[in-house]
Amino acid sequence: MTKRGRVLVIDDEENIRTTLIGVLADEGYDVEAVASAEEGMKRIDAGGIDVLLLDVQLPGIDGITFFRKLAERKGAPATVIVSGHATVDMAVEAVRLGAFDFLEKPIDPERLLLSIAHAKEIRALKEENRALRGTTSEMVGRSTAMETLRAEIAKAAPSNGRVLISGENGTGKELVARAIHDGSERSRGPFIRVNCAAIPNDLIESELFGHEKGAFTGATVARTGRIEQADGGTLLLDEVGDMSLATQAKMLRVLEANELERVGGSKTISFDVRVLAATNKDLAEEIREGRFREDLFYRLAVIPIHVPPLRERKGDVEILLDHFVAHFTEECGRPPKRFSEGARAALDAYRWPGNVRELKNLVERLLIMTDGERIGREEVERALRPAGGGKAGNVEEGSFRERVERFEIDLIRAALRRNGGNVAETARELRTDRANLHRKMKRYGIDAKSDGR
Repeated sequence: MTKRGRVLVIDDEENIRTTLIGVLADEGYDVEAVASAEEGMKRIDAGGIDVLLLDVQLPGIDGITFFRKLAERKGAPATVIVSGHATVDMAVEAVRLGAFDFLEKPIDPERLLLSIAHAKEIRALKEENRALRGTTSEMVGRSTAMETLRAEIAKAAPSNGRVLISGENGTGKELVARAIHDGSERSRGPFIRVNCAAIPNDLIESELFGHEKGAFTGATVARTGRIEQADGGTLLLDEVGDMSLATQAKMLRVLEANELERVGGSKTISFDVRVLAATNKDLAEEIREGRFREDLFYRLAVIPIHVPPLRERKGDVEILLDHFVAHFTEECGRPPKRFSEGARAALDAYRWPGNVRELKNLVERLLIMTDGERIGREEVERALRPAGGGKAGNVEEGSFRERVERFEIDLIRAALRRNGGNVAETARELRTDRANLHRKMKRYGIDAKSDGR
């Protein structure tokens, strides 16, 4: 049987330890059990524990005191506290300190298994969030557009207002959402993302609101939804423009009341969640076409933030290029490679329909596939060329001015290559004076030496 994770039981009653080991082992967990907090801390220090099942009444250090110390540590296991002498104050204190759940003895096996499964899932999400904060919250770029974006995030983050993040695919909308979360008072809470476009319509409500056992075929146990999982933190509704109208209506009611009912349930559950939404669609157009509710739009767009495409971030391509080169060089443990001036100019002139994501993927591919320590213009242009042939740079897209500029860049580079980088010969071929050609080359970042190869 595939193991589902490692659980540590701390309980001074031997018969309870034996019972819990049997129940959890039958469900595929690796289980260890000790009789005191001191023994438990030694085992936690050794690492590898996913979930801790902690009794309150222990010899020596009691469970709540032990958990206070444990809660201060990074990477502590998700903790479910149990007690045969529970009080409301004790349960409130345990949850305030960060316990995932509080169970009373005698423990119901089904409730125990459900609690441990969810505790393990939430711990995994928190660990993922911690790992991502070191990289994704770093917003690279010094363009005016990026400085404006940072200023908007700095204003929005400390508030509790809902934010609608718009922008093309690959611009970094999730990164913006994480930056808002990290800059808020909820930063210690969970950051939960739901991709509304990736979940089938018949499952999205269960994913968001949770479901009770028997709510539908296959619902063998009750399950908390993503909104409940985000309690005390932030929920990102990614690609919210793809949410069905039926789910939009239910989400509107949930957001208005800050309460929900699980699918198949009748109990009202309150929650404290900041909701962020992201979309690559024009929601105003979606509203006109009857595909998105106007009232939900106004609920979500208290603070609208637009993430600019890479082609509008003048000067950021080179900064991002150096950032990704350093990142992949360190990640892969390979010697660094250098992009030539011609290669950099080609990257800077490209329109980047896939935005930052496209640039990141391109850099990784070039670092892996290019031989030698230098990556030149030819390698870049070959990588940018569409799979079906044709020219890179999206000559057929954009405004009239952009198309003309793209044509001029290609024309000058081709002439420089024919003339071995000789600017005077290139000017004669193009029937223009040398000073004018120099101005054009400077404007477009064209280097005679590297581009003439």
